Amino acid sequence: MRSNLIYGALTHVKNRYQLCLLASKATRKLHKPNTRLQDTMNEVLYQFRSENPMGRPARQAEVTRKEERRAA
Repeated sequence: MRSNLIYGALTHVKNRYQLCLLASKATRKLHKPNTRLQDTMNEVLYQFRSENPMGRPARQAEVTRKEERRAA
């Protein structure tokens, strides 16, 4: 069910509105002609469940910024 995919994707994205925006953008980019839009959306949500759609985690980004400051 899609609700299970949505709750799985919320492990990486805490804001439901942001999840909706990211999923819609990814669905538009990954959708192939002659396929169902629902299947593409399910694939996107399945990927969001296993990977962080926003890139690297916030904690890792903070560490990188501090290292860049020291180098400068």
